[in-house]
Amino acid sequence: MAVKIRLQRHGKKDRAFFHIVVADSRAPRDGAFIEKLGIYNPTTNPATIDMDFDSTLSWLQKGAVPSDTCRAILSYKGVMMKKHLLDGVAKKALTLDQVEKKFAAWVAEKEGKVNAKKERLATESKSERKTRLAAEEKAKDAKAAKMAAKNAAITEKASETKEEAAPSSEETAS
Repeated sequence: MAVKIRLQRHGKKDRAFFHIVVADSRAPRDGAFIEKLGIYNPTTNPATIDMDFDSTLSWLQKGAVPSDTCRAILSYKGVMMKKHLLDGVAKKALTLDQVEKKFAAWVAEKEGKVNAKKERLATESKSERKTRLAAEEKAKDAKAAKMAAKNAAITEKASETKEEAAPSSEETAS
């Protein structure tokens, strides 16, 4: 039996999220599965990935083959890196201590990149909000100036008609 690690689609139209599952390769996409390993939500920025690292690693070591998308997700989370390092231990190229050091360094670097992206997105969001508010304030001021000019023209026209009407009434009285 060929076992695959793949995505199982859930959610509404245009609001998809996925379960990462281990399933028989002959089973339908959203059908029966052996074990649920985690979730993947691509609609958030950055994408939300929550998975059982140890279980996923054990399935990979048993020979489960990830789909292309799952391979990218597993690489992002470091499961593929850990498997690669543990394969080096099996070949006696590395020791477990070296594996743990290399993997810890990789995780620290990856967390730094993810946190930098989150901070960049937050600052971009703040700056975008400030520019929108400034543009909105400018449009509000322009609209207020236009209304003030229109009101001034109306009051000026009204005062001229009163002035014209007042002398004509005096002339008729004399």
